[in-house]
Amino acid sequence: MSGKWTLTAPTGVRVLALCFAESRPSVLAVSTLRYLTGVALALPITSLADPVGVARGGVAWVASIFAIYLFNGVTDITEDRINGSHRPIARGDLDPRAAAVVAAGAAVLALAATLGLPSPMTWIIAVNLVLGYLYSGPPVPLKRSPGGTVVALTLSGLLSYLAGFTVATAGAQTVAPTGLVVFAAAATCWMVLVGVPAKDLSDIPGDAAAGRRTLGVLIGERASRHVMVGAAVTLLVAFHVAVVVWEVSLTGVLVAMAAGVAAMIVTVVMAAARTRARRPVLADRAARRWPYGSFMATQQLVHITAVLSNI
Repeated sequence: MSGKWTLTAPTGVRVLALCFAESRPSVLAVSTLRYLTGVALALPITSLADPVGVARGGVAWVASIFAIYLFNGVTDITEDRINGSHRPIARGDLDPRAAAVVAAGAAVLALAATLGLPSPMTWIIAVNLVLGYLYSGPPVPLKRSPGGTVVALTLSGLLSYLAGFTVATAGAQTVAPTGLVVFAAAATCWMVLVGVPAKDLSDIPGDAAAGRRTLGVLIGERASRHVMVGAAVTLLVAFHVAVVVWEVSLTGVLVAMAAGVAAMIVTVVMAAARTRARRPVLADRAARRWPYGSFMATQQLVHITAVLSNI
């Protein structure tokens, strides 16, 4: 899209729908689950959480994630097009300027939704939005380096659980349950140590062209697979030890993660075989995304398990 754009009612609905697609619905779903897990694992110390407050807190959190990922799409045009992304901005269906306006509006909505909630919630959302800008925006986007990516995703991941805990406890000065701390640490490590290299596998050409020094660009596709599998297995063992030592009620989550690690290994082997057979060309991007698919499915499974086992 080019030239001037005007926002009529039908056009506005279409733009919002495209913005939703650009913001990665699967990520929004997982972000919602992270927040709800923070609520659910706080319930042993506060079983009377306000449902309306929890819902408003969820709107605030998800709106902030929507704004962050939509803005990320605006800043990722070059690499997304080289990588063959089918998201609306990359394929030319969504004007980046319109997306930027919607992202700004979502950020304002996220902050406004915290009014009347515990005061720490406003700061949590504000910090998350700042992290989102620092991750994608000028002058030096954190996404350009593995270290910056790890810092931004780790902090944002932990904030999601803190947001749920804060709303569930009405901002009371209470110590987070051990189960929540153990789960948040394990789930955040899964996102950063497994998810980051998994996502990089399919984006190496575009990331390199855009000057991003991701793990995949720095060490290559094959080494990234080894890092991902090694991290997944190590994390599973560490999580098992933590569940046993601290005697937390996360056995179901542990089983879910074990299934996810097995699926991850299978998809990595399958993707590697496909790549060797067809050579590392852009047409094999779908195969390279198989490990990322198993990573995302595992994220969803462990969070759903945690929520259902604590309500």
